[in-house]
Amino acid sequence: MTYKAAIFDLDGTLLNSILDLCLSTNYALRQMGFAERTLDEVRRFVGNGVGKLIARAVPEGVPEEDVVRTLTIFKEHYVVHCQDNTAPYEGILPMLESLKAAHIPTAIVSNKLQQGVDELFQTHFRGLIDVAIGERPALRRKPAPDMVDLAVETLGVDKRECLYIGDSEVDVRTALGAGLDCVAVLWGFRDRGILSDAGAKNFVARPAELLNFFKPSL
Repeated sequence: MTYKAAIFDLDGTLLNSILDLCLSTNYALRQMGFAERTLDEVRRFVGNGVGKLIARAVPEGVPEEDVVRTLTIFKEHYVVHCQDNTAPYEGILPMLESLKAAHIPTAIVSNKLQQGVDELFQTHFRGLIDVAIGERPALRRKPAPDMVDLAVETLGVDKRECLYIGDSEVDVRTALGAGLDCVAVLWGFRDRGILSDAGAKNFVARPAELLNFFKPSL
């Protein structure tokens, strides 16, 4: 099947943001007197929004008020530093340029805070991606289908002709729950085994391979 629209996860799919997420996590942990986490640990913790990231990063059994305070510190730091080391993966921009040239509607759906999504969208994807949806009060986070449903509605496309592209088990569950076909990318935050166990059937190793799903439009 060929698809006529694309919905992308952001972190680990379009952007390599793991170092900035790790640095802000460890800044918040240090401020609270907690032990820092490794890059691999933070990589495992991401995917369900920053609230879950911090809840997983703090020591087990800490009071809830300390979790909330750690999250507040993280947010304050990350908003300022979310672009220090973050950039699109190699091959992402040419792939998006090809989709744009073929008039394929595109969207971002991310569990990242909307403010962070907006900033990264403006810096890296303005003019290439049509819609950018992040965590906001009116929407449930992925894997709930709310963000995808809003993206599909905003793009004005038929859900059956829309392909979801992500790098984590959360993304696979999101696509399944929203009724979209899914492609799992292998350059992101999870390995193939985890993605396969979550139900992923289609995989790509390079961004250019995604264009094959949108031919003959390209």
